[in-house]
Amino acid sequence: MAVPPIQVAVCGPRDATDADTTHAREIGRLLAEAGATVLCGGGTGVMAAVAEGASAAGGLVIAVRPDTDPAAVCAGVSAVLYTNMGAARNAVLVGSADAVVVVGGSWGTLSEYALANGRGVPVVTIGGWQVLDAAGAPVAGAAVATTPAEAVDLALTAATEFRRHLTGAP
Repeated sequence: MAVPPIQVAVCGPRDATDADTTHAREIGRLLAEAGATVLCGGGTGVMAAVAEGASAAGGLVIAVRPDTDPAAVCAGVSAVLYTNMGAARNAVLVGSADAVVVVGGSWGTLSEYALANGRGVPVVTIGGWQVLDAAGAPVAGAAVATTPAEAVDLALTAATEFRRHLTGAP
């Protein structure tokens, strides 16, 4: 039985900065070149940038939409899951991933970060949220990357280990 490729969700704001979209586009390209399936929200901003980068490199991009509107789906998507679940779709998105890369930050992105951590799905952040405890110290739960290449390397390594853990493989 063939094992499906690693699936990496790339999450980030729809109102992204230029740096966020540049990072997301490069992350999409690098994930596609590594043979990973890219999961995203299929909307604007970071979602559109990662889909553009991955599809331009011949990658598979699956969008997990909060609605049922085909007109709202960004270019570069290979397949769409229309959940009609609103923000609850975030749980479907991160629950389907072997790792999550958080690019930039918004409230929805923070939700995805938290859901992934709560489920034990590895998280890598680049230019995104940093969660602090009451004393101001970083809360463990995400690897911090400074470049798209580092984010992809960290995500793929963590995803491989996560998949091993799930399947009980050595």
